[in-house]
Amino acid sequence: MLDTLDRMTSHQSTQTMKPATAAKKLGVYLEATPAEFQEGVVSRAELDELQANPPQWLQDLRRTGPHPRPVVAAKLGVSIAGLARGGVTEPLTTEQIETLKQESPEWLVRERATQAEVRKEAARIKKRNAERNG
Repeated sequence: MLDTLDRMTSHQSTQTMKPATAAKKLGVYLEATPAEFQEGVVSRAELDELQANPPQWLQDLRRTGPHPRPVVAAKLGVSIAGLARGGVTEPLTTEQIETLKQESPEWLVRERATQAEVRKEAARIKKRNAERNG
């Protein structure tokens, strides 16, 4: 029995993830990544290396996009659902995001206000819970 356990622990496999998962963790839009990234698998060590020392393609994607919806939502200060309500369903580039900010359409103003209320309420609840538990 111990012999089996020793072999199991010393035979630790490398943890890998699908490219979509790695792209999500890196905050980039999968379809904009290089083909070799999209077609391979990414180990935990490779992901850590990409985060610590991003190659040029990753730096460029993070800087100019296109960005996935969670990143677009964060840059605009709205929720992902708010993006959908505003009609934004596709990835946007940094330039498109900046244009939206400057144009400040009605939906964006409304969704930012909604998001601000959500954050304020979350902070109030957190404070209340801290007071109860503290």
